[in-house]
Amino acid sequence: MPRLQLVTGDLTRERVDAIVNAANSTLLGGGGVDGAIHRAGGPAILEECRALRETVLVDGLGTGEAVATTAGLLDAQWVIHTVGPVWPGHGAEADARRELLTSAYRSSLFLAAELGAESIAFPAISAGVYGWPLADAARVAIDAVSGASDTPGLVRFVLLSASTHAVFAQAAADAGVDAES
Repeated sequence: MPRLQLVTGDLTRERVDAIVNAANSTLLGGGGVDGAIHRAGGPAILEECRALRETVLVDGLGTGEAVATTAGLLDAQWVIHTVGPVWPGHGAEADARRELLTSAYRSSLFLAAELGAESIAFPAISAGVYGWPLADAARVAIDAVSGASDTPGLVRFVLLSASTHAVFAQAAADAGVDAES
């Protein structure tokens, strides 16, 4: 299992090999984390995203999938873009969508390892404008990372507030996962 860290801060200021972008399927920027990464990383990220859309991702990036681009002006080598699912509400649909959220984390980890990244920083995927309940999003994130077989040596969750940090710390404790705070 990788070394797991939970920090409160700004994802765009992280010094890691790969920063994960909670992207939308168009890869052309948006609000929240996606917009912040595109603004801080500069035009090179958008240029590579446009090239991907014109060639291998004509229909966009699927939910739960991941793709890498340059990190532009960010202090990282790559941005790994992944699309998390929108919260469907409770019930059978939530279980299916939870698998897609797990896949967003695992696809990102697999791609980071494939690129040779030794460190990766994640936001709380789907827990913002996509409406995923924070406690459940944290459980899925911690379970996905702790259960992954091929990961960078350091996995960091960069959380926007102390309250979000506390929810992730509780999810790690509940799962019996040692996370540095």
